[in-house]
Amino acid sequence: MAINNTADEEAAAVIEAAAATAALLIIDVQNDFCSGGALAVNGGEEVIAPLNKLSNFFYNMGGKVIATQDWHTENHISFASLWPIHCVRGLPGAEFHKDLDLSSIHLILRKGTRENLDSYSAFFENDNKTSTGLYAYLQSLGINRIFLGGLATDYCVLYSAMDAIKLGLVTYVIKDAVRAVNYPEGSAEKAMEAMTKAGVKIIESGDIKGIINGA
Repeated sequence: MAINNTADEEAAAVIEAAAATAALLIIDVQNDFCSGGALAVNGGEEVIAPLNKLSNFFYNMGGKVIATQDWHTENHISFASLWPIHCVRGLPGAEFHKDLDLSSIHLILRKGTRENLDSYSAFFENDNKTSTGLYAYLQSLGINRIFLGGLATDYCVLYSAMDAIKLGLVTYVIKDAVRAVNYPEGSAEKAMEAMTKAGVKIIESGDIKGIINGA
């Protein structure tokens, strides 16, 4: 019996060590990107249930959970071009959706904070050279694998995943935990194709435990 207990403990230690090299990255699950918001993604709030379950799993297994948050000024550059006014810092639309469980989140990363520079990616501003600091944070913790979910597939999830690949991180996008703007039409499909071609692994949330256990 003691031998079995020891074996179980060793197996658990191996799994926890593997989980410690992984992070769940929750992208922009904010009121303005969900139903009724200024830039609502169709079905945006549907990502919340799987992400809550996964954040709890990562937290309990010793992984890290990071949530990004668009945090724009009132006169942000993106409002003058492609997008309506959204996620203005301090206003309700910029807050996380009320159903998103924040209790397991280790870090909240606010992006798009500069008035004249947008930031789709969690890793770099849209000038492709100004770092958000996320990669340094992951490096300091020995994290080399990230699992992405949130909003939206064809913009912030896409840009974050592509930058993660360029930085050498093993990158997964959780298909049932993302939703797309699909603007222009067809951008959702093109995003998935581009990520797959770049080496991003497209998975379902139910696959993650096996991936961690098999590491």
